[in-house]
Amino acid sequence: MLGAVPGRGAAACYASVLRLRSLAAALAAALLTSCGYIGDPLPPLANVPTSVTDLAAIQRGAFVIAHFTVPQVTTELRPIPQPLTFDLRIGAAAEPFDSNEWAAHARHIPAPEITGTLATYKIPAAGWTGKDAILAVRITAANGKQTAWSNFVVVPVIAPPAKPEAVTAISTAQGVRLTWRGAGDFRILRKNESGEFVQVAEARAPEWTDTTTEFGKRYTYAVQAIVKAGDKQAESEVSEEASITPVDTFPPAVPAGLRADPAPMSIELAWNRNTEPDLAGYRIYRAVGNGALEKLAESSQVPAYSDRAVEHGKTYRYAIASVDRAGNESARSGIVETAY
Repeated sequence: MLGAVPGRGAAACYASVLRLRSLAAALAAALLTSCGYIGDPLPPLANVPTSVTDLAAIQRGAFVIAHFTVPQVTTELRPIPQPLTFDLRIGAAAEPFDSNEWAAHARHIPAPEITGTLATYKIPAAGWTGKDAILAVRITAANGKQTAWSNFVVVPVIAPPAKPEAVTAISTAQGVRLTWRGAGDFRILRKNESGEFVQVAEARAPEWTDTTTEFGKRYTYAVQAIVKAGDKQAESEVSEEASITPVDTFPPAVPAGLRADPAPMSIELAWNRNTEPDLAGYRIYRAVGNGALEKLAESSQVPAYSDRAVEHGKTYRYAIASVDRAGNESARSGIVETAY
């Protein structure tokens, strides 16, 4: 029992008790804050790799090419324990499809080629011609945890499409023209600035013209045959490369519509404008009387010229030619004649 406090009543004593209780509560809160709350223990991490979801496969010549992105994290978004073991299998289709039955009889394919995060398999197609091959992959981490099977891919295997042969590239006024020997539809590939082949077109016949080329630049091409197999397709091996640096040896069109009209101090020439994008200008040819045509002048891209070196009483004949930036000159236009 608390003794009496001199000079203070019961109310003061009660207030002191409340202050002590508040201080104790504050100390308890501080301890909980500094030490952390201790709750129920968390379950251990499963450390199971995420499954492959983007397996893709296609027949290319005498091989089935399969590839997928290698998972980098577990189902809890933690790094997967390394190294990884890949189990890609190829097996026959059966109705109804049963994944366990398929896995029991499917053939295991050895380790893939890894480039960055892309895994690629090159599987001989021999023995699968005329059949549907089904592929799937699963992965086992270093801790022994294994994924489920990936998405299943069906590849209808046909007789290997023949590789296009004799790919030839020639320079034309319209662009680089490619020709080759082969059957089926075709995929045209061209090297980009990084030296990698990228598809630039498809063709139904063994010829195609690349109208996007520029003179003086080097281009390298290859062709691949495509054969439809149901709702899928098979590819041939890529052809041998064909390279070319196109050179402009193609003159512009002959100018048309030349007219010659006498004026007080000149003979005024005019004609229709050429439309070539590389047009540099025109060359004007003149003959006096029955003489031979000789070059009189060169003009810019403006389709007109004023001949002031004329004399009254003489007859003049004119013709013009167009010239491109590479120096190629067209044939001369038809001759027009006028007396001054």
